[in-house]
Amino acid sequence: MQCTSKMFNQTKHKSRTMYSWRVWAIYMVLAPNLSEEQVLKQACPSCDATQLCNCSSMGLDFIPPGLTGKITTLNLAHNRIKHIRSQDLQQAVNLRALLLQSNKISSIDKDSFRSLGKLELLDLSNNSLAHLSPEWFEHLFSLQHLHLQGNSYRDLGESSPFSSLRNLSSLHLGNPWFSTIRQGNFEGIELLDKLWIDGGRLSQYRPGSLKSIKKINHMIISIKSISVFSAIVRDLLYTVTWLEVREIKLEIEKKSLVQNSTLPFKIQKLTFKDASFTDRYISLLIILLKEITSLQELEAIDCVLEGQGKWDVEEIANSGQSFVETVSIINVTIQDFHLFFDLDGMESQINKLKRFTIASSRVFMIPCKLAKNFSLLLYLDLHDNLLVNNRLNETICEDAWPSLQTLNLSQNSLKSLKQTAYFVTRLHKLINLDISQNNFGEIPDVCEWPKNLKYLNLSSTQILKLTTCIPPTLEVLDVSANNLKEFGLQLPFLRELYLAKNHLKTLPGAAPIPNLVAMSVRRNKLNGFSREEFESFRKMELLDASDNNFICSCEFLSFIHHQAGIAQVLVGWPDKYICDSPLAVRGVQVGAVHLSLMECHRSLMVSLLCALVVLVMLVLVAIGYKYHAVWYLRMTWAWLQAKRKPKRAPLKDICYDAFVSYSEHDSDWVENIMVRELEQACPPFRLCLHKRDFVPGKWIVDNIIDSIEKSHKTLFVLSEHFVQSEWCKYELDFSHFRLFDENNDAAILVLLEPIQSKAIPKRFCKLRRIMNTKTYLEWPLEEEQQEMFWENLKGALKS
Repeated sequence: MQCTSKMFNQTKHKSRTMYSWRVWAIYMVLAPNLSEEQVLKQACPSCDATQLCNCSSMGLDFIPPGLTGKITTLNLAHNRIKHIRSQDLQQAVNLRALLLQSNKISSIDKDSFRSLGKLELLDLSNNSLAHLSPEWFEHLFSLQHLHLQGNSYRDLGESSPFSSLRNLSSLHLGNPWFSTIRQGNFEGIELLDKLWIDGGRLSQYRPGSLKSIKKINHMIISIKSISVFSAIVRDLLYTVTWLEVREIKLEIEKKSLVQNSTLPFKIQKLTFKDASFTDRYISLLIILLKEITSLQELEAIDCVLEGQGKWDVEEIANSGQSFVETVSIINVTIQDFHLFFDLDGMESQINKLKRFTIASSRVFMIPCKLAKNFSLLLYLDLHDNLLVNNRLNETICEDAWPSLQTLNLSQNSLKSLKQTAYFVTRLHKLINLDISQNNFGEIPDVCEWPKNLKYLNLSSTQILKLTTCIPPTLEVLDVSANNLKEFGLQLPFLRELYLAKNHLKTLPGAAPIPNLVAMSVRRNKLNGFSREEFESFRKMELLDASDNNFICSCEFLSFIHHQAGIAQVLVGWPDKYICDSPLAVRGVQVGAVHLSLMECHRSLMVSLLCALVVLVMLVLVAIGYKYHAVWYLRMTWAWLQAKRKPKRAPLKDICYDAFVSYSEHDSDWVENIMVRELEQACPPFRLCLHKRDFVPGKWIVDNIIDSIEKSHKTLFVLSEHFVQSEWCKYELDFSHFRLFDENNDAAILVLLEPIQSKAIPKRFCKLRRIMNTKTYLEWPLEEEQQEMFWENLKGALKS
């Protein structure tokens, strides 16, 4: 495995070396023919027109050539640059940020940063600088942030390397070998927002060295020497506001922290992080810190207490009153916490505290006697400990915490909401209560609560539904991250409601919570909400409905697009409001979706389409009726049938001498005169009349076709009534194909009265042509001519 790792590292080193030589070779070959910008892009492809040049982690051994005044940010971190030459950055006159951390820089030419008068951030951390030169920084008039930690220098030199940095705001220096701070090392710096010194091996500190800095808002120092710590504290009493001390192992030193110092002091907050304490030094430290009368806040984070709480409470009590108002103990490890004393006798030291936090420190109770002496405490944070219900009676006993207004019991092991509520009723001034991230599960119907309770956090408590156990006095309620499916509590004073990460499908009703100003229903199962739901919350100013599965219906989209001012009300709009359906717009922001008219009014469009189809059909029927479309269809069918039959029926199938087609208005002449004359002739003629000879129940078309085919002739009795009769039209229509398409003489035309050929419908073009070209019989009104008419008709029927 070691061999493999070594081979991998060698391969990686070779590839980086080859890349660096390749970049240098490209520069040497192309530099005469390319512009500076082209050369830079060859060496660092990410340098573009955005003013940001990111050349980090590219294995570079040098600062790439071709840097211009367009670049404002240059990132060369995590390369293998060893030297910065005076000409490397000469053209980058507009540079604001220069990141050179994690290289191998061991030398810098004195004029390397001369042209960087606009530089605001310089990061030279984690390099190999063995010394710091004032000449590097003397032209950096605009520099605000300087990072020099993680190099190899052991001191800051004989004078101040920062004397020209009048605008410096934050300074980070030091390394594992940094050991000496001399008088004058910080000359020139007047105001710092943050000063960070990694001084784990700092052993020589000249008193007064930090006094030249008139104001430091936040100073972080990693230190192990207690004597150096004491000297630094004395220097910072008048300049620093917040002092954070890291990695110190506090040992016995009874020397005063304010020796020969005069009031007033400025230090207000003192933090110990990753520090180690003993019982003896805790007692001494409490006494010594009382001398710093300006100190208001004391904090211990990630510290270790090597003891059992055997503090010299008598000496502490005799040392006077503490001025500290806020104490925070976070993730403090007490190695023998099961043997830890109950701090009996410390009552006099805590009665002025106003804020007390002890979190993530395995606390399972606070003794009642001690709790009663927190007489002025307003804020108590006991989150992420081991508190249980049966020990809560001791921690919140009668008359304990008499002034408490805010209590945080989240992330403990509480399981009974009813018992928890009962115990906190002893806190008569309690306003804010956080009991989130406990495992209550069920919630009772009735609970007792402090009368002034206004804020209640029940998030992540595994409750399935809300009951009237919730106090009606609340102004803020957080029930996020539970399994709630609905919310219907009557809370008339509620102003803020947090329902995130539940299973709600609709917004809560507005009537029970009329004064609601802000609500969060983020990450529920909402598909949307209507204008009526939204407007029912008359006082709503903020609504967080983000990260739900919105159905982008037409109604919802119409409301979103047309509701005035909704963008100012919806938190996270528009990025966090995404359509889940329809499928065509899934993943698209709600505000960007616009559905078509067809998609939004599908039923209306279907109705309109159906109405249009019906209208078209009616129009077609009307047109068909006017232009006899039905006739054409039926005639086509009849013609197709007729075409399949023989053109001439066999003689044995001829049953009639003539098929008579006539109008009902002419039936008197046909039936009483013509039929009697022909059927009573000698020999008699056999005539086919539709009234008499059509087969009942048979389709009219078939009757006409069969009658014509079974008749030797077809006799048309033409008159004005015939032409106008629909029935006659159909008889004439269905005989038209058979009679005239065969070009035979089977048709006999008899005119009862004069009729113009143009009166015959135009669709019977052949009939009109026959009347114009063929002789027809005309019924005479004179009796002497009628005999001749009958002879001619009989002759025509026999032909």
